[in-house]
Amino acid sequence: MINLPGINATVNCMKINIVGALACVFLVLQNASAQSPFSRFQGIGRGGSPGKGGDTTLQHRTGLEDSITINYRYLDSSRLLKFDSSILDFTKKFPVPWNCIYLGNAGNAAHDLLFAGHLQSGWDLGLHAYDVYNFRPEETRFYTTTRPYAELAYMLGSKAEQMIGITFTQNIKPNWNWGFQYRLLNSSGTFNNQNSNHNNYRLHTWYHSNNKRYQLFFIFVGNKLASSENGGLQSASDLDSSKYISSSSLNTWLGGKVITASNFFSKTFTTATKYNNSTFFLRQQYDIIGKKDSIVTDTSVVPLFYPRFRAEHNIEYSTYSYNFFDENADSAYYMGHYNILFGSPYRVISSIPSDTVNKKDYWRKMANDFSLYQFPDAKNPQQFLKAGISLENLGGEFDSSSHSFYNVFLHGEYRNKTRNQKWDIEAYGKFYLNGLNAGDYNAYISLGRYISKEIGFLQAGFQNVNRTPSTVFNRESSFSYVFPSNLNKENTTNIFASLEQQPLQLKLTGNYYLISNYTYFTNYDRAEQQSTIFNILQVTAEKTFVLHKNWKWHAMVAYQQKAGPAPVNFPAFFTHNQIGYEGKLGFKNLNIAFGLELRYYTGYKADNFSPVTGQFFLQNDTTIKQRLPDINAYIHFRIKSFTAYVRAENLNALSISGPHGFGFTNYNFVAPNYPYMGLQIRVGIFWSFVN
Repeated sequence: MINLPGINATVNCMKINIVGALACVFLVLQNASAQSPFSRFQGIGRGGSPGKGGDTTLQHRTGLEDSITINYRYLDSSRLLKFDSSILDFTKKFPVPWNCIYLGNAGNAAHDLLFAGHLQSGWDLGLHAYDVYNFRPEETRFYTTTRPYAELAYMLGSKAEQMIGITFTQNIKPNWNWGFQYRLLNSSGTFNNQNSNHNNYRLHTWYHSNNKRYQLFFIFVGNKLASSENGGLQSASDLDSSKYISSSSLNTWLGGKVITASNFFSKTFTTATKYNNSTFFLRQQYDIIGKKDSIVTDTSVVPLFYPRFRAEHNIEYSTYSYNFFDENADSAYYMGHYNILFGSPYRVISSIPSDTVNKKDYWRKMANDFSLYQFPDAKNPQQFLKAGISLENLGGEFDSSSHSFYNVFLHGEYRNKTRNQKWDIEAYGKFYLNGLNAGDYNAYISLGRYISKEIGFLQAGFQNVNRTPSTVFNRESSFSYVFPSNLNKENTTNIFASLEQQPLQLKLTGNYYLISNYTYFTNYDRAEQQSTIFNILQVTAEKTFVLHKNWKWHAMVAYQQKAGPAPVNFPAFFTHNQIGYEGKLGFKNLNIAFGLELRYYTGYKADNFSPVTGQFFLQNDTTIKQRLPDINAYIHFRIKSFTAYVRAENLNALSISGPHGFGFTNYNFVAPNYPYMGLQIRVGIFWSFVN
C-alpha cells in the first residue's frame, strides 16, 4: 500500500501530467480515508480483528494487507457479482460495442448492425443516435466492500483521441456504501468537423438498516454529449482523386473548413449536436413481514431477515435537452435537404430569419411508483411476485410551444431463480391506463432451464409491445418536419430462444420479430409509417475453438433475413472474430492476450444520417460494401491490478500502390458519404487501487 502525507501529495500532483495528477488525487483521498473515523471497519480484512482494526501500526504483516472483499449488484437484482477480470474484449472498456458502427470518429452518431426493434412501451423521445455513449441508471453497480477501491483509466489514440475514467467506491459503514464514476471521451476526428466531447457522471449510494428490513438506493446520472456534424463528404469519389491531399482537405456538407485544435479539452463546436440528460432516482424498500435470523461467529452476531412482504417507493426526476445548431449554415444545403428557406416571410417547411439553424427540445419527467412484493419462499429472495402503480408527469418545451402531459400505468412481475439453480423464470407486464400513452403495453415472459451438462442451459421467451410512436414524430417537436397526419400505435412481437453449452463454449440464439405500424424516417426530413405487417428472422452463433493449447479462435456469426414490405435494411451476414494467444507466457502474475480481430458484413443499403433530426433514415439507392474486412491487431495484458490495451485498428485501410501511394487511405464506408477512420492506434491503461 502507498501512503503519502496530504500536503506532499498535493505538491507532487502539481508537478506531473494529468494522468499522474488524477492518480495523486486518489492517493490523497485514500490516505484521508485511512484516517477516517470508520477505520475500525476498514481494518477488517487487513489482517486486523474486529474491534482492533483502527490500530494497525504495530500489527504483524500477514500477507493480506492489500486484500479486499468486494461484490456488487444491480438495482433490479439481488444477486451479488464479482469483477470480471477477463481482458479479451476491449469494448467492455470502450463505450461503443463491437456490433455497432459510428460515423467516422469515436463520439459521433452510432448505429447497431444487428436489428433490435423498439421494445419499450410508453413515452420515448426517439433521439437515440448517441445512446451508446450514455451512462444509464439501470447499469449502476451497488457495491459492498471491505476496503476503499478505485480504478483510474486513461486511453490515448490517434487524432488526439483521449479517454479518462475514474471509478471509486467505499463503505462508510458495513451497511452503507457510496461511490462515483466519471468518464471523458474527447476526439478531433479524421475528417473535417468531426470532433466530439462527451462527459458522463454517476453518483450512487446503497444503505440498509442494521436489522436488514430497510434499504435505500440512490442514483444520480448525468450525460453531456457534444459531437460536430459534417453531413458526410460532398463526393465520396474525392477519396480516390487528385483532390485528396489529406483527409481534412475534403469538402463536407456542413461545418465549412473548421480547424479543430488537437487539444485534450477542445470544445469548439460550430455545427453540432448537443444532447444533455440527467436522472435523480431514489428507491426505498421496507420489509413489513418476514422472519428474523442471525449468524453467530466467534466475535460477532450478524443479523439476518428473510422477507415475506415488502413495500417499495421509487421517485425519479429526469431532464432531457436535445439541441442541433449550425452557426454558419449553408442556405443551399438546408433548402435542398430540409426545405428550410432563410430570411423568407413565407413558410416553406420552416423559415429562419438568419443564417443560423438552432433546433431544440427540452423535456422533464417526474415519476412516482409504489409497489408491493410477496416472497413465497422466505429464504429465496430471487423468487417474488410484484405489483405496482406509477404516475408520470411530463413537460416538453419546443421551438414554438410548450406542453404538459401525464401517464398512469400498472405493472406486475414474477421472478424465480430456483434454489437448485435449474429453473430461471421471469414474467413482466405493464399497461398504460390513462394519459399521453394510454393503451400502450408491454408483456414479457422468459423460461430458462438447466437441462444437463451435455445439453446445457436452454431459454425461450415471448415479448409483445404496443407503443405510441416516439415524440420526434409529433408535430410539436422541433425535430419533426413531414410525417403522416394520423399515426397508429406500433406493435412488435419478439419470439426468442437461446442454448448455452458451457463445455463446448457454444451459444446459439434466435429471434423472430413480427412488426406492424413501424414508424421510420425515409429521408432527411420525412417520416412514414408502414401499416403492413412484416417479419425479421435473426440467428446468431458464438463459439470458441481451441486451435492449439493457448491459441484460440472466438467466432460470432449472425444471419438476418426480412420478409414482407420491411422498411429496414441491415447486413444479411455479419461476423466478428478474434484469433490469438491467451495465457501467461510462463510468468506467474501475467495474463496476456494478443492476436487479430476481424469484422465483416455483407453489402447492404446502409441507413443514411440526418444531422438536424438526429436520425438514421432508410435509403435504397447506395449499397455500402467493405473493401476489406475491418482488421485490428491487439495486445492486452494484466499484471495484478494493472491492465493495458495496445491496439492498431483498421489495418485494412493500408494502401501500397493506390492513387496516393503508401498510406492508410483505403477507407471503408459505414453510411453513404461517411467513410470510417483509417489507421487508429489506441493505448489504454486501467489501474486499480486498494487502500
